[in-house]
Amino acid sequence: MITVALPKGALLQDSIKLLQATGLDFSAFLDSTNRQLQIEDPTGKAKALLVRAQDVPVYVEYGQAQLGIVGYDVLREKTPEVAHLVDLHFGKCRLSVAVRASSSYQRSFELPPHGRVASKFVHCAREYFNNLDLPVEIIPLYGSVELGPITGMSEAIVDLVSTGRTLKENGLIEIDTLFESTARLIAHPLSYRLNTDGLNHLVEELRALTLSVAC
Repeated sequence: MITVALPKGALLQDSIKLLQATGLDFSAFLDSTNRQLQIEDPTGKAKALLVRAQDVPVYVEYGQAQLGIVGYDVLREKTPEVAHLVDLHFGKCRLSVAVRASSSYQRSFELPPHGRVASKFVHCAREYFNNLDLPVEIIPLYGSVELGPITGMSEAIVDLVSTGRTLKENGLIEIDTLFESTARLIAHPLSYRLNTDGLNHLVEELRALTLSVAC
C-alpha cells in the first residue's frame, strides 16, 4: 500500500483535490471534526499521513511515506534526500526580503554590513546573503516575523509572500525576491526506483493531471 504524506495548511485542499482525480479520497482530512492523522483511502489502495509541511520531506526521506506533497520553499530550506518529481503548479508564493516601508533600503545589498535579518528560513536567508557577499546576522523567528523590523530587532525579514497583504498591513514592503515557490511532488528515492506498490503509475497519473491543468 502506498503512503502519501500530506501537508497541513494552505496546500492541503488542493493536494486532496489532485489525489481525488486519481481515484484516491482523503477528503476526511478536510472535516474540522476529524482528529485522525492517518487515514486509508476507501478503496484500500493507499493511505495518507497528515503532518506539518516542514515534516513532509522527513517522512518521505525516512521511508514512512513513499510520496509527499510539499512547497518548494520547504525543500530549499531543508535540502532533504528525496526525489523531486513534479511541479504541481499550485500554492504559488515567493520567498522575499522585506523592510519597513519608511526604510531607506530599496535593495538587499543596501542593508548595512552585520545588520540583522529575521527569518524562519535560516538556511535560505544565509545562502542568499552569502551570495551577495553581505555579512548579516540571521535571527531565527518562527512566528510573526513581521515584528522584527517593527520592533527594531532587525533591519529586514526573509519570509514567504503570497498576496503581500500581511506585509502591507504591518507597514512593510518587499525589496527583493529569493525565489518563487509552488507545491512539489516528492518521493522516497529507492521506492521510486523500485516502483514499490506500483508507485510509478500513480506518479505518472499525477504528472499527466498536472500537465493538463498547466496547459
